Amino acid sequence: MKIGVFGIGLIGGSLSIQARKHFTDSKIYGFDLSNKNLNRALKLGLIDAILDSNEIKNLNLILVAVPVNSVKSIVLDLFDQINKDSLIIDFSSTKKEICDAISDHPKRDQFLATHPIAGTEFSGPDSAFENLFQNKIQILCETNKTRKSLSEFATKWFLKIGMKIREINPIEHDLQVAYVSHLSHISSFMLGKTVIEKSKNETTILNLAGSGFESTVRLAKSSPDMWVPIFKQNRSNVIETLSQYIDNLNKFKNLVDECKYEEIYDQMKSINSIRKILDGLTNSGKT
Repeated sequence: MKIGVFGIGLIGGSLSIQARKHFTDSKIYGFDLSNKNLNRALKLGLIDAILDSNEIKNLNLILVAVPVNSVKSIVLDLFDQINKDSLIIDFSSTKKEICDAISDHPKRDQFLATHPIAGTEFSGPDSAFENLFQNKIQILCETNKTRKSLSEFATKWFLKIGMKIREINPIEHDLQVAYVSHLSHISSFMLGKTVIEKSKNETTILNLAGSGFESTVRLAKSSPDMWVPIFKQNRSNVIETLSQYIDNLNKFKNLVDECKYEEIYDQMKSINSIRKILDGLTNSGKT
């Protein structure tokens, strides 16, 4: 089997590891806008060769793990070059734009839209590791538009990797991830910004940072090359979630300002119920 991986970072590199593990007869070709990443991926053994455009027509499986602003152009370009039995799988964090862009394409049935709920704050080939997808959710969108044999092939592989399959439509997907993923990253970035600005005048502030601050601001180490395109592509949902979040922050600020600590206590006690939800996610493999 010949496999092409577009984007040799955390997701693409980890997919390469799993592809080599489960498709023992495979040869893996890599494509990345960064020559440094490509050469590093070669050295790490994530790929066997750098992809030559002439080889695209011979690929059986193509894994697209690039920033969301590049997905549409790459997939449309690949459609013009792939053979009739190739499968393209997209692993990006937003789904509506790419699904809309290819909805009427003659080769739509050779495309599968997915989003693995897996990741870290690190990027690049060195961040890839074998167990990234173990017990993680793999979101599938519009599987009814993917050729059944290709969809079944991909699903079987995801299950072998150890993923748990969930199906959702692209519109609902983009709204939900705005709340549980995109808002978390924005909060982390803005917390980091607030502390950095304060520490310019009070150099000791970071010396007081404990594990709570470290865990909360961890996502602020994520790559802006990946996240700014996500915020742009999911703009309307991001604005909706931010508006609700800011409203809650302002209400909390007002409670503190008005010394209504019993009400603050009651709200916090009520919010503690999220512990049960998170425990359920852990048990079902979503964390």
